[in-house]
Amino acid sequence: MMDQNSLLKLNLLDHVAVATRGLHKGEIVFQNEEAITINEDIAVGHKVALVDIAEGMSVYKYGASIGNATQSIPKGAWVHAHNLKTGLSGKLEYQYQQGSKSWTSRSIDHLPTSFEGYVRENGEVGIRNEIWIINTVGCINKTAERLANIANSRFSRDGIDGVYHFAHPYGCSQLGDDLHYTQKLLAGLVRHPNAAGVLVMGLGCENNRIQEFMPFIGEVNEQRVKFLSVQSVEDEVEAGLEALAELVSYASTFVRQPVSVHRLKVGLKCGGSDGFSGITANPLIGEVSDLLVSKGGTTFLTEVPEMFGAETILMNRAKDEVIYRKIVDLIDEFKDYYARHDQVIYENPSPGNKDGGITTLEEKSLGCTQKGGHSSVNDVLAYGELAKEHGLNLVQAPGNDMVSVSALIAAGAHMVLFSTGRGTPLGGAVPTLKISTNSTLSEKKPHWIDFDAGRLLSGMPMEELTEELYKMVLETASGAYRTRNERNEFREIAIFKDGVTL
Repeated sequence: MMDQNSLLKLNLLDHVAVATRGLHKGEIVFQNEEAITINEDIAVGHKVALVDIAEGMSVYKYGASIGNATQSIPKGAWVHAHNLKTGLSGKLEYQYQQGSKSWTSRSIDHLPTSFEGYVRENGEVGIRNEIWIINTVGCINKTAERLANIANSRFSRDGIDGVYHFAHPYGCSQLGDDLHYTQKLLAGLVRHPNAAGVLVMGLGCENNRIQEFMPFIGEVNEQRVKFLSVQSVEDEVEAGLEALAELVSYASTFVRQPVSVHRLKVGLKCGGSDGFSGITANPLIGEVSDLLVSKGGTTFLTEVPEMFGAETILMNRAKDEVIYRKIVDLIDEFKDYYARHDQVIYENPSPGNKDGGITTLEEKSLGCTQKGGHSSVNDVLAYGELAKEHGLNLVQAPGNDMVSVSALIAAGAHMVLFSTGRGTPLGGAVPTLKISTNSTLSEKKPHWIDFDAGRLLSGMPMEELTEELYKMVLETASGAYRTRNERNEFREIAIFKDGVTL
């Protein structure tokens, strides 16, 4: 019997296929009934040459170039960093392609169109009823931690989902944009509707003192947001617990009620990727993103450096020329950021990505951007900017997992869909739903992984898994499902840094 399932070719134009299992030197496998003799041991998720590839030739995967061969590669050989390099270099000139969008959403009418959420007094909607302690400066991380621990013991059954703090090292000795990044990110957390109440806690002598921070937050409901400068009180724990008691009392007045899915905002992220990320989990997330957008919801795509090499796909989906120009600026400004620091613009993927089978940034980006589905790009958000438009938004942030997850949350994401092929236990300040690209990871790390997209490789239809993940998203939003990061109490933030520390 011919083995037709060991190689996965993604596009008719492709010169490579992905190994769906570990392949051994000398064995014969088939691709479209064509026999291919494997020249060397090749790990699962890695690429196999389907044809003889000449030195300097552009190598295609996903129907697009993922780099250039650095030497002749015979049919049946392993294609990776030893014989393939990026074809990207420098900044590019782009041209607006008006009317290039032709996608129509696939409507699934029988799926639910609402979830059980918390409607806040300002009209915003939350999917959790939590109390957050946001400290303006890292010096009081441990004070915030102590307060959260005591408060969780004292108020655990008082109509809230918990009291949480988010440690960070910043807020003092920062200059210029660095300080503003800190203030924008923390302000986004203060405004976030998953927090029914917020205690903003400052030290009193930092750059980011409460009075300097307040303009970034904007107008607040005094019942929902309390402020405490710990240098100005005799006992900061006593004062903090008094404020938290008032916040818990306020938060307990909210109850879940039916909310249309068009109010839901979902962040899209990948980390610890492998050779299947762009084949299983990321396209699946893209399908769910399109489904949410078709029902009026909002999704956020970030990791700007991991758009390099696939950015024109997003540019061609801009809803108009204004948004197209914003995407161009988003890409170019991040390339300028690399250049200012004398770093190679296309220095990616990470060692773990390479171990998983990803070779070049083009390959990484072509897989990464699939999380955005096929919807038009309706807006581009600066770091720390709150979303204003429904539909797919691009968010300014790097590829770093915690920095980008935090940026998605500051933009307003109620939860984050996070695909991974290598595995990670991390969780953001909101429910972070981990989706494995392969079933082996899901079986190995069930305490990390919420959803197994690797079932696509064993023949489960994309439509069936799309419906299953969409329903899990709404169950998470309704509180019926608690993500692994919530169960593990893994909640973190990280703030983008680009400047001088005093």
